[in-house]
Amino acid sequence: MSQDTDLEKIRARYGLLAVVGSNLAITAVAIFGVWQLNGDRAVIVGVLTSAFTAMAGLTTAYLGIKAVSNTAQSMSKEAGRQPDAGIATGTGTGTGTGTDTGADTGRPVGPAVPPPAEPAPDH
Repeated sequence: MSQDTDLEKIRARYGLLAVVGSNLAITAVAIFGVWQLNGDRAVIVGVLTSAFTAMAGLTTAYLGIKAVSNTAQSMSKEAGRQPDAGIATGTGTGTGTGTDTGADTGRPVGPAVPPPAEPAPDH
């Protein structure tokens, strides 16, 4: 395995450990808080709701960041295998008429910028 793969496994392992540890700590504090409230249901509901929200937010943030990281990593690997994929290098005419084509490929370089609109007449 490469060094990058090992590093990613370590990051994933310790990131997940941090999330699980934080969720356990939040659970412990919530249980302690409910135990100390001696049956005041309105406050217990607030404590449990806050604890659940914190755990859901923390877990969702970790999973979202991990998903984006994995996507970016796979896209960079694909870009490394296919250099200049999808990038037209033609020079075009530069007239702004919408007919710009790559001089060397004959395919459109991209959408041409339309000319500026005429100003409205003053009445």
